[in-house]
Amino acid sequence: MKTIYLDCFSGISGNMLIGALLDAGVPQEYLEEQLKKLKLPDEYFLTIEQTQKNGIHAVYFNVSLGNVHITHRTLPDIQKIILQSALSKNVQDTALAIFKNLAEAEAKIHGTNIQTVHFHEVGAIDAIIDIVGAAVCLEYLDVKDIFAGNLHTGTGFIDCAHGRIPIPAPATAELLKGFTLKNGSTEKELITPTGAAILTTLAKEESGLQNFFYDKIAYGAGTWELPHPNVLRVYIKESCENTVVDNLLLLEANIDDMNPQFFSYTSEKLFKTGALDVWITPIMMKKNRPGQMLSVLAKENDYSALCDIVFSETTTLGMRVSKINRIALDREIKLVSTIYGSVHCKIARYKGKISNISAEYDDCQKLAAAQNVPLRKIQHEALRIAYYLAENKNC
Repeated sequence: MKTIYLDCFSGISGNMLIGALLDAGVPQEYLEEQLKKLKLPDEYFLTIEQTQKNGIHAVYFNVSLGNVHITHRTLPDIQKIILQSALSKNVQDTALAIFKNLAEAEAKIHGTNIQTVHFHEVGAIDAIIDIVGAAVCLEYLDVKDIFAGNLHTGTGFIDCAHGRIPIPAPATAELLKGFTLKNGSTEKELITPTGAAILTTLAKEESGLQNFFYDKIAYGAGTWELPHPNVLRVYIKESCENTVVDNLLLLEANIDDMNPQFFSYTSEKLFKTGALDVWITPIMMKKNRPGQMLSVLAKENDYSALCDIVFSETTTLGMRVSKINRIALDREIKLVSTIYGSVHCKIARYKGKISNISAEYDDCQKLAAAQNVPLRKIQHEALRIAYYLAENKNC
């Protein structure tokens, strides 16, 4: 789990943030694979390269238009693309929240509502990739808290679909209400509407680094060559705590009159709806009838939807609901490259030390089937490399 501080001395855009997060450790191939889940293959091309800005090494990320060019999309159009993707629920929710804030700002500026406002440049493919890509990278790095400061907007005017407008752009200014802004002397748009939407949705303002002890710094490059280093500087702090205490709900139902084949389907549906864990326990019920106890671990805000599934998909007439505390180790997921292919590995730490590493079963299974190699051999190789990289702080 990580906390990051965004030092926006040269502003912030979606592509600069993604570049910095790639520099922080997100594998390029992982980001590319996740973005393919949007199913927009002909609309964009990615540029990802190492570069230098005034002697500072940074990662440059950029989205170029593809063969299919759709210039105008509404919020419902974008919501449909994201919701129909195979991206994780966390990534979907993050991206949708950013776009909703962006739509609200645009709608207010243009005097319309969020369902009909056209995003123009903001709704073009580069904004979709930037916002979803940022959500993917933040999830991969397990970023919990984001702080931002030193927000330089630039000064002057820019040309857009509506003509010549001042810097910061009206939508950017609307989004950043409550943040302390600095114009500076650079006659460029340093904070884009996309960058502003990410900030206002996910970040809290922090004036400086006085109380921020960081472990790593990453840099994402902007496109322009400016007198100062045109980069977004991201300070990264690993969580000092290796355990997290969650306040959760435990839902339990005793069932003795249902086809046991239905448990698999019900469990899958519960997981997709937000259940943190689902398990079945054999029990003996009254009159010595064998039964099953269905247990569902959930967050409070998912309670209603999960209850609906249990009551509609099982034969239970009631459920027990209790509040519980769960202590969980800090963990992160890393993509490990083996001679057989790439495998996601989950790394858990306790008191700063590695307590366990597990290789993703589905990844190992696919590689075993594709290459006709024993599953345990692929798993062993993935774990060997993961332990080596983690112990040498390269993972």
